[in-house]
Amino acid sequence: MAGPRVEVDGGIMEGGGQILRVSTALSCLLGLPLRVQKIRAGRSTPGLRPQHLSGLEMIRDLCDGQLEGAEIGSTEIMFTPEKIKGGVHTADTKTAGSVCLLMQVSMPCVLFAACPSELRLKGGTNAEMAPQIDYTAMVFKPIVEKFGFTFNCDIKMRGYYPKGGGEVIVRMSPVKQLSPINLTDRGCVTKIYGRAFVAGVLPFKVAKDMAAAAVRCIRKEIRDLYVNIQPVQEPKDQAFGNGNGIIIIAETSTGCLFAGSSLGKRGVNADKVGIEAAEMLLANLRHGGAVDEYLQDQLIIFMALASGISRIKTGPVTLHTQTAIHFAEQLAKAKFTVKKSEDEEDASKDTYIIECQGIGMTNPNL
Repeated sequence: MAGPRVEVDGGIMEGGGQILRVSTALSCLLGLPLRVQKIRAGRSTPGLRPQHLSGLEMIRDLCDGQLEGAEIGSTEIMFTPEKIKGGVHTADTKTAGSVCLLMQVSMPCVLFAACPSELRLKGGTNAEMAPQIDYTAMVFKPIVEKFGFTFNCDIKMRGYYPKGGGEVIVRMSPVKQLSPINLTDRGCVTKIYGRAFVAGVLPFKVAKDMAAAAVRCIRKEIRDLYVNIQPVQEPKDQAFGNGNGIIIIAETSTGCLFAGSSLGKRGVNADKVGIEAAEMLLANLRHGGAVDEYLQDQLIIFMALASGISRIKTGPVTLHTQTAIHFAEQLAKAKFTVKKSEDEEDASKDTYIIECQGIGMTNPNL
């Protein structure tokens, strides 16, 4: 099984946790022994943080692999994968580290397990610097399922910065192969909806203010659509700690989904949080792509594994996406091309087509 170790430089490009997630997931899937050096070398707190560690340990447990150098602050790890197995797997960041990022690293792996899996992920569900669980459930899930699999995402408890304490259970069955996707026809926006939440001690008025400010901001640009943003008070038994935030989703005639979201912080007024999310959504609608900037990089690993040619139309290609492509090419030997879109309607916009010849990964267990 084990060939020569693949060397990954954790300090290039995005230079953070993402390199670790993409490279260890691919290592696990392809049975490639891996060494990652200079982990988060340029960050203010270099090396592994608790959430990276829990992700690595989860991948190790998923495949009965061996992991060396995995401790807080470590800038180099060695990982030797074995056979991926299904069943129940738990990962706990013990902080507000994002459960969504834990899902990102583990999901591609368990698709190629021998039997169904249940991932119990603990940490922050609505945390900074990561997708919110609502984004994962409302945007990532329906789009990624176009690769030909389904998963169930059960939000048991929401958790916020700084304590975390959230829990999400993801259930999925393995697949034989992934189908390629084509997300190039954006269609026109048909609905805009969302949720503005408060949890813990924050007054419900904050949720209403975020929603109202977001609606006002969107109305300035999109006048002919009803914008339905529900203010929500998270039930006490389903939320740990205090938090507030908003996610707004635009759906198109061809089933594309775009989002804007924002989280409240101490001393930031509710209107500002709502407006930030609305402006993010509007920016994602201006570029003419068929996926938003956050979905881009999350689709790359699936495109690389699929059997056949996948195409997605995007706005400006993010550093996260360039990083994911780089490592998918280095480790999986998938072939990607990124070209400016040649469609007339995109001529005035910064729109690209990312195309990938996937490697046609086959599940050896099925």
